[in-house]
Amino acid sequence: MKHKVMELRNVSVIRDGNRILGPIDLDIFQGESVAILGPNGSGKTTLSRILSGEVFPYFDEVEPHLFRIFGKERCSRFDLLRHIGVVSMDLQSLFSPGITVYEVVCSGLFSGLGIHPDRIVSDDIDSKVKSASKMMSIDDILDREVSKLSLGEMRRALIARAMVHEPDLLILDEPMTGLDIVMRSRFRSLLDTLIRNGVGLILITHDLSEIPSSVDRVVALKEGHILYDGSKKDVLTDDVMTELYGESIKVVEDNGAYQMILGGSRI
Repeated sequence: MKHKVMELRNVSVIRDGNRILGPIDLDIFQGESVAILGPNGSGKTTLSRILSGEVFPYFDEVEPHLFRIFGKERCSRFDLLRHIGVVSMDLQSLFSPGITVYEVVCSGLFSGLGIHPDRIVSDDIDSKVKSASKMMSIDDILDREVSKLSLGEMRRALIARAMVHEPDLLILDEPMTGLDIVMRSRFRSLLDTLIRNGVGLILITHDLSEIPSSVDRVVALKEGHILYDGSKKDVLTDDVMTELYGESIKVVEDNGAYQMILGGSRI
């Protein structure tokens, strides 16, 4: 039986006196891959920040609650980052234009945005950087500066950075934003490969077409609450997506890839 890597019961997030997420209940199991789906403002990114330790949850004192990650009810962000790899589009803009791909990937082992002068890159670290880079097919551009990367190359570098310490879980927040249709297809295939290799993955997205075929569980968020949580075939339906997005939607499936049609146009 697989262990739970995350257990949330009656978990909320309060901002400026307003509840922007929850209360929610959510379990995620070891090696499981899940898509967190919902429209803008539904609470997807807030949920991802709870799971990665960036935001601390609020609990209603009168209700039973639980926030346990990797078996611990109290876990520092440093401890969390030993288990979790996070890829956020916010991170992309924080790197200096002159930093190299090698330094980007290596920085994942130092929890920074580069290699500080007092850090020593050992043979073991070098091996991990090259292994993660090869996995993402960027081992041939390690010397290239990030200012000279395409959008797709930078995204792969960020995933390699998140994978370099071999995390138990990978959290991807809208990883295909800005990519063209060809690169999105390649990214889905790349994520499918990671999943088949045993990587547990949480994909945050508002777009059905970004969900890899290997992801079977979908958690649909609306207005800070879990609307549905189940298999793709049960959640990615016309009725559920219409309820989720508040518009008449038809869902089309083609060989494991899903798309939504709104008013006769694919979205």
